[in-house]
Amino acid sequence: MDKELLKETMFLLEAHELKSAREQYLEYLNSARLDRSETVDDDEQAQAEIASSLSEALDDAAFDHFAKIKKLATIDFGPKTKVEEGALVKMGGRYFVIAVSTGKFACGGNDVIGISTQAPIYAEMQGKRAGETFMFNGRDLMIEAIS
Repeated sequence: MDKELLKETMFLLEAHELKSAREQYLEYLNSARLDRSETVDDDEQAQAEIASSLSEALDDAAFDHFAKIKKLATIDFGPKTKVEEGALVKMGGRYFVIAVSTGKFACGGNDVIGISTQAPIYAEMQGKRAGETFMFNGRDLMIEAIS
């Protein structure tokens, strides 16, 4: 798999998620503002408070995506021979990229999942090479390939 394409795909996905989180944040923020030139009833006040709380949560999501984009910019996606940041790891016929956490996404005709170096599974697989096994959640897992 082309790791430059992988990195670019991850950047684009996070940029899209950041844009979406920002738009949702602004939408909820706008609905949290009350027109103080008119009388505000209890229902409007309650809805504005809920919208304000949701906008704070969405602001956190936007910050998380921004932090992921910043992190991706620092990762060396060059060839790897062991499990480390920037490695593409194949286990159980599935691909995992050691970078930032993501949901499943398609890249180069394969499904890939991003794993952060903070993930518990990474702590178990770190430093392993192709053909080696490790235990996670009571299961033995074998690293089929690393690039």
